[in-house]
Amino acid sequence: MKRGLLLIDRGSREREASEELEIICNGIKKKGDYVFTDFCFLEVEPPYIDDGISKCLREDIDSLTIVPYFLYPGKKVKNAVTDIMKFQKNTEVKFIVTKPMSMHKTLVDIVENRISTTLKENEIILPKKDVDVMIIGHGSKDANAKRSLDYIVNELEDQYRNVSRCWLEIEQPDIFTGIKKCEKDNPKILVIVFYFLHEGAHVKTDINNDLIPAIENSSLKKTYITKHLGTDQKMIDLIIERAKEVEDAN
Repeated sequence: MKRGLLLIDRGSREREASEELEIICNGIKKKGDYVFTDFCFLEVEPPYIDDGISKCLREDIDSLTIVPYFLYPGKKVKNAVTDIMKFQKNTEVKFIVTKPMSMHKTLVDIVENRISTTLKENEIILPKKDVDVMIIGHGSKDANAKRSLDYIVNELEDQYRNVSRCWLEIEQPDIFTGIKKCEKDNPKILVIVFYFLHEGAHVKTDINNDLIPAIENSSLKKTYITKHLGTDQKMIDLIIERAKEVEDAN
């Protein structure tokens, strides 16, 4: 069985998104049993899904594993899958679609790795039970987005003093409210996790436009910000794990 793998990302105009996806695809190719790996975008920038699928079908493969590269289930994922499957009727290559990246223990490990790395880089030596964590997600009208981020919070809360979450937009609590809650908890150390896949405009600009004033207007003394989830090696493992789930079932 000759397999290919295609990541479908939401899309970003920031070059870092494409660069990170290239790194991830190369990592999957090295670790996984695939003839090729590639990526495309649902929206915003080419290559779009039509381009990605067409390119894959020019390869000599029997099966194509398609990975919705999203942190949250919801409308965007459904749209991506709908767009993909319209190509199935015109090819003998078997399409199999994985779950998105949400609700998986490896994703919890990635977040925890971001926290521990940030503490180490800042030479902070404290037991986890003395560390507070706030996770910033994008925000969505889909209830599954809230549920998927709550999963991360719930998995981490036994390890740290306090674990909370807030949203950049759409949902509440917003970043200002999230910081106010953390302030009331009077943390020794607050680690703020950027729960985003790419270093796009949200990570570069939008979050900080709200976060920096919120911190400056608070009494918080020691706050540290993690990198986005990005190209963590465990992200490559997570994609392969999601792929194997459906490949083994088919």
